[in-house]
Amino acid sequence: MDIFSMTALETGKAIKDGKITAVEATKQVLDSAESKNDKINAYITICREKALAQAEEVQKKIESGELTSPLAGVPIAIKDNICTKGIKTTCASRILGDFTPVYNATVMEKLNNAGMITVGKLNMDEFAMGSTSETSYYGAVHNPWDLNKVTGGSSGGSASSVAGKMSLVTLGSDTGGSIRQPASYCGVTGFKPTYGTVSRFGLIAYASSLDQIGPIGKDASDCASIMDIISGKDSMDGTSLDIDYPEYLSSLTGDVKGIKIGIPKEWYNNKGLDSEVAEKTRKVAEVLEKAGAVVEEISLPFAEYAIPAYYIIATAEASSNLSRFDGVKYGFRAENYSSLVDMYNATRSEGFGKEVKKRILLGTFVLSSGYYDAYYRKALKVKAVIKKNFDEIFSEYDLILCPTAPTTAPEIGKSLSNPLAMYLSDVFTVSANIAGLPGISMPCGFDKNGMPIGVQLMGQALADTKVLNTAYAYQQMTDYHKQEVK
Repeated sequence: MDIFSMTALETGKAIKDGKITAVEATKQVLDSAESKNDKINAYITICREKALAQAEEVQKKIESGELTSPLAGVPIAIKDNICTKGIKTTCASRILGDFTPVYNATVMEKLNNAGMITVGKLNMDEFAMGSTSETSYYGAVHNPWDLNKVTGGSSGGSASSVAGKMSLVTLGSDTGGSIRQPASYCGVTGFKPTYGTVSRFGLIAYASSLDQIGPIGKDASDCASIMDIISGKDSMDGTSLDIDYPEYLSSLTGDVKGIKIGIPKEWYNNKGLDSEVAEKTRKVAEVLEKAGAVVEEISLPFAEYAIPAYYIIATAEASSNLSRFDGVKYGFRAENYSSLVDMYNATRSEGFGKEVKKRILLGTFVLSSGYYDAYYRKALKVKAVIKKNFDEIFSEYDLILCPTAPTTAPEIGKSLSNPLAMYLSDVFTVSANIAGLPGISMPCGFDKNGMPIGVQLMGQALADTKVLNTAYAYQQMTDYHKQEVK
């Protein structure tokens, strides 16, 4: 039985029905990951022995009836900034190249308790700083649709491994589009939950007020099934929400009658928006209209301020969060230094890559005396205005529909040579992080070169099930999410 022709949920059912074992499913994923990783470079660490041992234990618990999750026995791969006990967690950096956590992130405990099998840790932009997955110390991740193209970032390994049949489902993290944008470039489905619905305990922070863990899979159903496992209040994360959580998977009815969807005219008038991307994403609205949704054009007057506000806030928080990596407590330490301060300087100079150092410098600058009020405080005010504007829009509309990224995946090397273009590739995704909103990217077509195009749906805070259900409805009426790399 070829599990790569199935979704994660279908694989879970096959395991439960005895058509395949958790061990056999895990072996398939491991074999595929090991055979393809030289070309795609999606994995930093592959855990064959640990995964097979875990699969054997899980299989026994499934047979005894102890594990009943729909995803029990299903292999999953994890972005390498999520702490995994006994498995290296590098953040795709040199400075954490040999760091092995002594504890699990909360999401890992939940996945383990549900009986999912961890097969490995996935490549990414270093410390999640990038939009192409090229800044990794371990080399760029390649797009399975065209190995000369980027995967998007920072969760490039998470998206490329699903698209390249190296995993069934993965976890990524999203700070400004880092789940949704690579999902768009790789032709898979990626979901960023409402901020606070998934614990960040054990996620190595980039920008704490923006980061959110979420799933990447073949379709909205797989994403919803992962959300059923990983969401919930966590005493170890003070920002996690203490609410009544929905049953995400059972909320997928496919009924979108009466749903009001807004299409932002400012984003569709963006000069950097590719005409094919604009055309294919607008057609999604037509499909949803036929299913009973109401689609209208709306205005997002604050849209142009989202990128500058995001990069000021994100770099400021990164500057603070990454100060802990100094060569003293854990991770890499430079060999040659003459004093404590010199050790700090040498360790951080040698241990961090160019993009990370650039963002630390930017963040330190905007937090420094004399510039704090001019930049950081002003960015926080803009963040509040953006959130207020979204609240006003969602008082009239249920969802916003727009492209996930302005273009399809660019060639490897082009974005790094033009950092501004790389930052602007997040123009349609950062607003959801600034306002803490749920968003999903799903495939909606291909460009003339056969590269996937992604469309994004965003909803009001805590309207996660509405976002997932609308994506599910669209995927019930189309088959773009079923297209595979040839």
